[in-house]
Formats: sequence, C-alpha cells, structure tokens
Amino acid sequence: MELTALTVKQYTELLGSDAPAPGGGSASALCGAQGAALTAMVARLTLGKAKYAEFEGLCQKAAEQAGALQSELLAAIDRDTAAFNKVSAAFKLPKETDEQKAARKNAIAEATLTATEVPFETMRLARRALDVCRTLVGKSNASAASDLGVAALNLLSCVRGAWLNVLINLGGVKDEAARARFQTEGERMEAEAAALANEIFNAVKAGL
Repeated sequence: MELTALTVKQYTELLGSDAPAPGGGSASALCGAQGAALTAMVARLTLGKAKYAEFEGLCQKAAEQAGALQSELLAAIDRDTAAFNKVSAAFKLPKETDEQKAARKNAIAEATLTATEVPFETMRLARRALDVCRTLVGKSNASAASDLGVAALNLLSCVRGAWLNVLINLGGVKDEAARARFQTEGERMEAEAAALANEIFNAVKAGL
C-alpha cells in the first residue's frame, strides 16, 4: 500500500488503527513534508510582489529548494513504513536450525540498520528545510508570516520525531562506528533544529 496515495481521511484512519505501521516515523515525515510545503508556499506568495522585489531571487530559490525537499519528505513517509515492515519480516524468519538462526540474525541486523538510516535521513531533510525557512524570515510576504511559523514548527516536529525513531532502533545497530555516528550527528541536528525553529517562531510571533 502506498501511503501517499491515500486520502487524508484514509491515512489518519489507518494511523489510528491497531496496525503497527504507519507509525511515528511516517507521521514525522509527513510533518516535514507539510513544513517544506508551507515554506514553498510562503516563497511563492512573495514572488511577483513589487513590495518584495529585492527578495525575488531569494524567494525563487527558496521555493525551488523547499519544493524539492517536500517531495523527498513525502517519499520518506512510505520509506519509513517499508523499513518497519522489513524489520517485522526479519523477526518472523524461521530459527529452527543453526543456518536459519544465522540468516535470521543477519536479516534483523540489516533491517534494523535500514530502520535507523531512514529516519536519520528524514532528520537531515527537515534540518535542511529549516535553513530554507529561515532565509524567508523578514524577507517574504508579511501576510503569510504565520504560515512560516507553522512551517518551522512542523519541521521541528519532524526532526524530533524522526530522532526518536532513530533512538529506538539504535540499540540494535551492531556496527559500533555507525551507531556512534548516528548518536553524535543526530544529537547535533536535533539541537540545531530546535535553535533554528525557535528563532523562526519567535521572530514571526514578534512581528504579528
């Protein structure tokens, strides 16, 4: 099932059911896609306005970058659920013989690594989108300022939600170097995202 092909009603009903997926990872990616889309919207609502002519180039670039990130984050909704399903399938593999046990162990390790990499990449995408969002503060259509603030909040939710999904899988990552990289870079991205989102939110709120 392609989650992004569902209606909003169908998606939220599935999310609220007893099905284990989609879950928090896909929901986080959706927050990111919404944040990037709102950022693109604010940029596009500024283009062509004489009052903001000096920011035309900046807004055109922001619209293109945010639009591309929106597409990637939208795709991450399905990638996250696919990664979860891969882990579930690995745990269901037979374990009656030594050979089966070894194959199952390897499959679980591989699937867990993927289930960690996917939300980690979602974090990266949302973190990049926050940079784009920040460029529009004070340089975009003031009538859409609140939308820019909502964009920042959605992107922060994405980063933090995806980070929780990294953390819950981190213990199962057998590669110590990879585990340390996820931990260090993830903590850095979460802190940077929080600072950026707070800066954007406070600047927007002060101007309303």
